[in-house]
Amino acid sequence: MTAESVGVAVAQFAPSASPAANLEAVAELTERGAARGARVVLFPEYTSYFVDPFDDTLAAHAEPLDGPFTSALRELAARHGVVIAAGLVESAEGRRVRNTIVAVDADGVVATYRKLHLYDAFGQRESDWVEPGELVAPETFVVEGLRFGLMTCYDVRFPEVARTLADAGVDVVLMGAEWVRGPLKEHHWRTLVHARAIENTLFVAAADHPPPLGVGNSLVVDPQGVQIAGVGTGTDVAVAHLDVEVVARVRRVNPALALRRYRVIPR
Repeated sequence: MTAESVGVAVAQFAPSASPAANLEAVAELTERGAARGARVVLFPEYTSYFVDPFDDTLAAHAEPLDGPFTSALRELAARHGVVIAAGLVESAEGRRVRNTIVAVDADGVVATYRKLHLYDAFGQRESDWVEPGELVAPETFVVEGLRFGLMTCYDVRFPEVARTLADAGVDVVLMGAEWVRGPLKEHHWRTLVHARAIENTLFVAAADHPPPLGVGNSLVVDPQGVQIAGVGTGTDVAVAHLDVEVVARVRRVNPALALRRYRVIPR
């Protein structure tokens, strides 16, 4: 930890069908992360509400961006002097919801991200319950010299998402996830998070649900693909202190982004 570092925490817990219990966990883990020096605390996908399998209660518990869940995050952010990024089941028109990551500080929402690539794979059909996000310019925010961007879970399998964040000047990607367990899924999780950091020469912080539904192993990876903090399979917080000059130093040695000959074009 140096005078020119920013503490980033990955908070791992298992959200449930009790919004009140979820907020209690968020409050406890935010306090723990802040006590360890975090200025940004990342929580998993579906932090506000989660049920497995999905059913109509998902829409019944959806909230607007300015709803009680985000208001509670704002109070916690103000109390601890942090930015909190967490998964929100956001209300939408019709029976489907939006799978949103919302970043909140003491003054309110600083950035949002609605999941682009829905988990219609490995026998799952997220799109039956969730509408995909629109292709819009990334929303970012800055904390003490580092620019942060957001993405969600299955998006990590699509390198274009992280690349658009790199093009937007992001130094740190925050990814909330509910990475469903299965054959080789732990291997995929770690490999993909490391790959997105290496190929974009930036930090990636990823927060997952623990087992039995998720794989756990929430982690922070640096621009050279080295894990610098992580949680195992329990409920806990890991804090990495990110040197604000590391991204620039790595890109001087490995200018891969400057040397590329292709750009990302939406379909």
